[in-house]
Amino acid sequence: MDGILNILKPPGMTSHDVVSYVRRNLKGKKVGHTGTLDPGAAGVLPVCIGKATKISRFIIKSYKEYRAELTLGISTNTQDNFGEITKKVNTVLSKDIVEERIYEAFDKFKGVIYQEPPMYSAIKYKGKPLYKYARSGQIIKREKRKVVIKDIKIVEILYPNRIVFDVICSSGTYIRTLCNDIGEMLGCGGHMSLLIRKSVANFKIDDSITLEEFRLLLYENELIKKIYPIDFPLKDLPYAIIPDNMMKRAKNGSPVYNSHISQTLDVKDEQLFRMYDKNNNFIAIGKLIRDDCLVPVNVFWH
Repeated sequence: MDGILNILKPPGMTSHDVVSYVRRNLKGKKVGHTGTLDPGAAGVLPVCIGKATKISRFIIKSYKEYRAELTLGISTNTQDNFGEITKKVNTVLSKDIVEERIYEAFDKFKGVIYQEPPMYSAIKYKGKPLYKYARSGQIIKREKRKVVIKDIKIVEILYPNRIVFDVICSSGTYIRTLCNDIGEMLGCGGHMSLLIRKSVANFKIDDSITLEEFRLLLYENELIKKIYPIDFPLKDLPYAIIPDNMMKRAKNGSPVYNSHISQTLDVKDEQLFRMYDKNNNFIAIGKLIRDDCLVPVNVFWH
């Protein structure tokens, strides 16, 4: 069983909890997730099974889409609604902050931005997660990190002090930090009071399954219907059909030459692409080295 499950992570479970649950039910099968989702958040969590764990890094690096709720006027030490309140400002939207200012503030966070990672995060400092320092009252200086907000749109303004918005962002973006920073820009502070991950790569929330559905499908021997093929999240990569006389080399991880491929492969040096046999079976992820040398990086052939 090799492929990817699109799991709907419930709030209250860590990403590791979900992986452990799936692994336990699959009786020791190799299982891995594709980037953590905050314990209090819900939404899409792709879970890789078997050989699909080799592509987890490609999913981790992909853009994610979230729906979040920002509550203004209340700041917390975790930047979400699970932490201790550090600042409280009586804020009423339309009275204290006009809508025009809200939209202007959100627009300023579109594009390339720099975030200071929150202290309550799993980022490590000297081999120790930041949240462990935070729990002992220590504040560690953190360098700001570049992230990309591809799109951010206000969905609804809920009076007196909440804003629901959608955001598409690069890997490594902290939505609770985004909420905190927007609140600071508006002069009243704020925190993330809700987070739902709507999509990761090609995995959408409408197509996800709950852990209860996963367990039932497994019991009824129908889980295969919900397992996506290994190459599903790689559809944006170019592909090459490897001819029969080069297949043995490709399956063994040996270089294949561009001149032996019938179609034009439009890739640049070091660019990744998908490799298939003539029957459209996924063979490997390859990389172009120099103009003519195609090197398999990860081979998935049985």
